[in-house]
Amino acid sequence: MQMEIPSSFRLMGQSYSDGGESSGAFSDCNSDCSGEIPYSGSPTSSSTASSSGLQRILFACAADYSEEVVRSLVSDLESPSVPVESQRLAAMELRLLAKHSPENRLRIAAAGAVGPLVALLSHPDPLLQEHGVTAIFNLSLCEENKTPIAAAGAIRPLVRALCTGTPTARENAACALLRLAQLDELRVAIGRSGAIPPLVSLLESGGPRAKKDAATALFALLASRENKLRAVEAGILRPLLDLMADPGSNMVDKAAYVLHAVVEIPEGRAAAVEEYGVPVLVEMVETGTSRQKEISVLSLLEICKESAIHRKMAVNEGAIPPLVALSQLGTKKAKEKVTSPTAAPTPLRRQRCRRRGVDRVTEAIEGGQRLTPLVDTWRNGWEWSKGCKYVAVAATEENPSFFLLFFFFFWKY
Repeated sequence: MQMEIPSSFRLMGQSYSDGGESSGAFSDCNSDCSGEIPYSGSPTSSSTASSSGLQRILFACAADYSEEVVRSLVSDLESPSVPVESQRLAAMELRLLAKHSPENRLRIAAAGAVGPLVALLSHPDPLLQEHGVTAIFNLSLCEENKTPIAAAGAIRPLVRALCTGTPTARENAACALLRLAQLDELRVAIGRSGAIPPLVSLLESGGPRAKKDAATALFALLASRENKLRAVEAGILRPLLDLMADPGSNMVDKAAYVLHAVVEIPEGRAAAVEEYGVPVLVEMVETGTSRQKEISVLSLLEICKESAIHRKMAVNEGAIPPLVALSQLGTKKAKEKVTSPTAAPTPLRRQRCRRRGVDRVTEAIEGGQRLTPLVDTWRNGWEWSKGCKYVAVAATEENPSFFLLFFFFFWKY
């Protein structure tokens, strides 16, 4: 008779649960969110798992293991004569030990577990591969383990698991790649190993947690321009815009931030326009939360600032009214920063020019003046070639909607 495991429990003063909290707005993936103990009848549970085996695993969660015991578990993974069921138990114990204890993560790596666990990433047994992926992810939560994991050749097997593993293996492979991508020197290597297309696929067709993990991993990888281009080529814009247009996805913020990273390159801007991203962004400026409005304005600014065609498209989609409204909603601190004559250590003449321009723009917008006179206000009474630049820079410091309106007005009229 198999032992029934509750969804949450306490053991030796420590709390455990079958699942983890979903990641927040680009926080790191949680340690082993997949749930630890397979239920009876679970498709991923071993049919030969015994009550004593499960009790052993439960004890592993809280026990303070010695290095000798850890080495014994590693030896089980390395030995070709050990049955798969025993290797599964050993891999799960290492996975559990690495989940809750930073000290255990270091101890397990020091005992030589990284290499055997990386070998499991290519194992034909799906559950053993899943345990290996999750154990590597849990070990990667320790900063000191990231370089040894990469040096052991984990990146390409993690990418393969991301493509062909179980749903849990795919999710945790995405999280492991996210952790490794936090090292600048590994970001490009991960992209060159083919991680971007399967992450985009996971973003498009995965479950709720898989989409969040994929978005978080992509956000980290897109710090590299090379990876941004790969993401565009993999078709990232369509799933991002679909998520942004669907408040029920609970992915609007994450998708909007990833999209902003993509539109920082010309290819990303062109793809966003081609996939009808401008109407989605304008809608978000009008109806989104304050955070969504802010990131959407910045994305529109990237799309519009170098293209008159894109500016005209945004205006035709109704961008100006919500931008004018948004430009009046800055916080008191933001307004003080923008209009303060000592906001930045610039030369006196530049300070005066910026102060004069910002005051006139602020006065015109808050006074409800019509748009064409507002442009005339900008153009008269001060050195246009330099003044326009200073107004734009000063306005975008805390209220980028000023900057976007500036582009619309300057080139449109």
